[in-house]
Amino acid sequence: MTQTLEPDTGAAPVEQSASSRPATDGTDAQARADAWLADFNAALDARDVDAVTGLFGTESFWRDLVALTWNITTAEGRDGIGDLLAATLDQAAPQAFEFTEPVTETDGVIEGWVAFETEVGRGKGHLRLKADDDGQLRGWTLLTTLREFKGHEEGLGERRPQGVEHQLAPGRKSWLERKQEEEATLGREQQPYVVVIGGGQGGIALGARLRQLGVPHVVLDKHDRPGDQWRGRYKSLCLHDPVWYDHLPYLQFPANWPVFAPKDKIGDWLEMYTRVMEVPYWSKSTVRSATYDESSQTWRVVVDRDGEQIVLEPKHLVFATGMSGKPNLPDFPGMDVFSGEQQHSSQHPGPEAYEGKKVVVIGSNNSAHDICGALWEHGADVTMVQRSSTHIVKSATLMDIGLGDLYSERALAGGVTTEKADMIFASLPYRIMHEFQIPLYERMKERDKDFYDRLEAVGFQHDWGDDGSGLFMKYLRRGSGYYIDVGAADLVCDGKVKLAHGQVDHLTESSVILDDGTELPADLVVYATGYGSMNGWVADIIDQATADKVGKVWGLGSDTTKDPGPWEGEQRNMWKPTQQEALWFHGGNLHQSRHYSLYLALQLKARYEGIPTPVYRLQEVHHTS
Repeated sequence: MTQTLEPDTGAAPVEQSASSRPATDGTDAQARADAWLADFNAALDARDVDAVTGLFGTESFWRDLVALTWNITTAEGRDGIGDLLAATLDQAAPQAFEFTEPVTETDGVIEGWVAFETEVGRGKGHLRLKADDDGQLRGWTLLTTLREFKGHEEGLGERRPQGVEHQLAPGRKSWLERKQEEEATLGREQQPYVVVIGGGQGGIALGARLRQLGVPHVVLDKHDRPGDQWRGRYKSLCLHDPVWYDHLPYLQFPANWPVFAPKDKIGDWLEMYTRVMEVPYWSKSTVRSATYDESSQTWRVVVDRDGEQIVLEPKHLVFATGMSGKPNLPDFPGMDVFSGEQQHSSQHPGPEAYEGKKVVVIGSNNSAHDICGALWEHGADVTMVQRSSTHIVKSATLMDIGLGDLYSERALAGGVTTEKADMIFASLPYRIMHEFQIPLYERMKERDKDFYDRLEAVGFQHDWGDDGSGLFMKYLRRGSGYYIDVGAADLVCDGKVKLAHGQVDHLTESSVILDDGTELPADLVVYATGYGSMNGWVADIIDQATADKVGKVWGLGSDTTKDPGPWEGEQRNMWKPTQQEALWFHGGNLHQSRHYSLYLALQLKARYEGIPTPVYRLQEVHHTS
């Protein structure tokens, strides 16, 4: 069935970028950077792979978002960069790299923004240079991103559509008539090139991108209206990320939008956005099945659209069901005999009906804390069962230390736009990102020492991630294990929300029994037990063989808790080609939906226009679920 998941509210703290700080000696730094870039261009033009790799340091990274590789991948070290170039240089023909603004230098690292061209498109990027072991200035990190195709540019700015034909003619159709005709024929006389399953923020953002690129598509969602994925959640839910981090493509939130948007306000915005951006959106639509015909290279997608069965035949299928898969509903002994209510956190209707009731919430991450807090506010007797340690960071601290230099009014005042912040963030290779995160969380730990002492005093099991790198690395690696505190943790500290520890052994007719024998009387049990991999939806809609062929979705292969190795270097299967031809995954939080929807849309556009797309380093499969 078509599914849109629990809204993802995980924030992403990042390092303060040197590009937002003044250079120590701008003139000298610019001259040295110009010389390096001239040598880089000359080596590229000569197709001299050895010369290019010689310009990079012993520790170096080239992260490419579609521009050269038709993939999202990071080459590590000179050997990795050499391999990438040997496979892509002749076909991609990257050239004409130039700085688009003066470089900066801080602590021996020179940073600069670049523009460049390839055989088929134009790109933007970010470069960091620093002295190598031998003292020579060499490349440390390079980000290259495809932004548009030559001859297939979006209708923006001077290329914007007229909106009307200023020439009278019999039978001339209005904008509304053309729109109504498109809606009437879509999926019947006219087949979409792309079908997007899931109409939350991810599907809508991708739909807006595809619309601007002229790729015929339809976004499918089971709910009655766009935004119902948010409206249907418990009434106190708000975004945990600040407004500057959460803009959608093309249309930013207004200047008076609240820092933390309430769920219903987000729902209304998504509905408005879908209409304004003219996203072809089918509500009340459930996908019953999907099969791929290798001979015709076409999907057959069976849709129940408000009681009518429609068969769509797209060339590409995108699962835009968030960053997670199906809800993990545990199978504890006694669940069948428990006489009260039981629900997964994604099904929790809100706290209003549970005043005076005893509620046991299994879990201690974001959803568990939010639900416990809302229930307490409505007079419920709430117990949180912590089964494993959780990382908590206070919202105000995270906004200041973790996000303030990139996503805030402070950042905007310093010239860091949302697009520039996204690029700075993307320019940090995942291999070394934790090194930039650890000092931030050390500062947070010190600032909020009294808060963490209180947590420890009540026995809350707290951690800072496997390597001390905190919330965002947990988000990237496993998509769970954290809470951004907006008040519920204080309830735990104060004993207003009771805290229990251990694994659930079984349920009785009226209680939850833990493995140490603790009995927790309950009228309601909420399972805040997370989600599986997104390929679980593939198993349900397509088949298990295809789900296994694609493999696990999300994670970096960091070999940390719930993120098994080997090292991937990028998010598994997200926004890029998979082992199943013409099957894609899109989602994440609002920031990721905004940023990566561009690169997925460009990959689909290239295939629609018949542009050759030889994929470098197709995603390997190491884990099937």
